[in-house]
Amino acid sequence: MKHATVTKAVLPVAGLGTRFLPATKAQPKEMLPIIDKPIVQYMVEDMVRAGIKDIIFVTSNGKRALEDHFDRNFELEYRLEQKGMTKELEEIAEIGKLANFAFVRQPKPLGDGHAVLQALPFIDDDEAVMIMFADDLVVDIAPQLVAAYKAHQRPILSALEVPRESLSRYGIMSGTPAGDGLFEVNGWVEKPKPKDAPSNLAWPGPAILTPEILECLKTTAPGPDGEIRLANAYQQHFKNGGTMLASIITTPRFDCGNKLEYVKAQIHFGLQRKEFKKDLIAFMKTMVQ
Repeated sequence: MKHATVTKAVLPVAGLGTRFLPATKAQPKEMLPIIDKPIVQYMVEDMVRAGIKDIIFVTSNGKRALEDHFDRNFELEYRLEQKGMTKELEEIAEIGKLANFAFVRQPKPLGDGHAVLQALPFIDDDEAVMIMFADDLVVDIAPQLVAAYKAHQRPILSALEVPRESLSRYGIMSGTPAGDGLFEVNGWVEKPKPKDAPSNLAWPGPAILTPEILECLKTTAPGPDGEIRLANAYQQHFKNGGTMLASIITTPRFDCGNKLEYVKAQIHFGLQRKEFKKDLIAFMKTMVQ
């Protein structure tokens, strides 16, 4: 019987972070901090707020820091306790309790679809799963996607309205508006020229994939570059007569693999902190005078 909600998520985090060198030479890009938390923790907390209980990280060589971050650090906890740093102790002790975490390796960088396939042993045949990519930080996107899935019991993509000049960077959806911030998706064009794009709605990464999508993924052949892509599984799903819903993003979104977007994320989340907001605004005013 198909599960009525989503309780598992997959985070492919096997990439090398080449867009952020040299900062990522020895540190996973997902562990780059925004204020005082790594990017990936913001995403995990967002998913937990949406009811996700089990999170599978698809990692690669050199990503041990991710496992350590979501594990206990008894020595650090002991030192904090000895120093009476109760607030800090509670904060770091809670990280490992956010969800049940599992880690599986992607042996080679063979595409986002291949990364998701590595996590399938953790997912039941009749359940949907949330997908997020640690470059793509969208505020409150997980509750938005879960709400749409609960209401419609269908595959749910996030959809980003992009300017015409940026359409060739994304997979672009075709279809029709469905009301309430939703879009009925019936086709897909991968990185089209602006004149060939069927809409201005792009898929930035977050999604809820249902069993029928995952079945398509299992039989998706590698492309000419040897990579298995989720986009090809979506196209196969449409060929099979399937459709999908897209939920249009209305909250701030940051591509944290892009250096300028990462700086913007720092400012956005800095402004959410009461202890920083006044001084940060004052500082920014001095920079634009």
